[in-house]
Amino acid sequence: MKKPAPADRPIHPLLADRWSPYAFTNESVAGSDLLALFEAARWAASSYNEQPWRFIAARREEPDAFEKVLSCLVPFNRSWAGHAPALALGLLQTLRPGDGSPNRAAEHDLGLAAASLTVEATHRGLSVHQMSGIVADRVREAYDLPDDVLPLTALAIGYAAPLEDTPEDLRERQARPRERRPLPAFVFGERWGEPAAFLEAD
Repeated sequence: MKKPAPADRPIHPLLADRWSPYAFTNESVAGSDLLALFEAARWAASSYNEQPWRFIAARREEPDAFEKVLSCLVPFNRSWAGHAPALALGLLQTLRPGDGSPNRAAEHDLGLAAASLTVEATHRGLSVHQMSGIVADRVREAYDLPDDVLPLTALAIGYAAPLEDTPEDLRERQARPRERRPLPAFVFGERWGEPAAFLEAD
């Protein structure tokens, strides 16, 4: 199933074709593909190259590890993400290893790593649905996290299911048109809330 973005300007197909399904086929994700996804995350940019992202990942073929990750999601996300072939948790190291000071860019950098992973997934015909709905205390307890590691997100990875194969209670979400704010609503120029001049250039 494809849902290309109705972009106002031409953008790369890997960006236009990325979307977040709620239903996945039963096809497993090859280990080589997962390796490539996390290799893409590895090469994301980060503040001072400190690479604060961490991931915990499992495939359905590893039932104990998969169920452990799944148990860290909020109930609604568990209800659909449990059908994905692979799951991951996104975490970040909150302190800089050099001097122990807070890394204010850590969440931003985890986002960059997840975005790189997602673009590589789209290139391989895979879909990624990122979630903020996790139970952070459960992650911390289940994986005995160090104090300076913060669990923040989860990712469901797999092949998007056709609409006709999507469970009825998720079909409306799966079919929902993709929408975004227009550029003038978030790209500002001389004043807050005032669109940047170049937006009117053409």
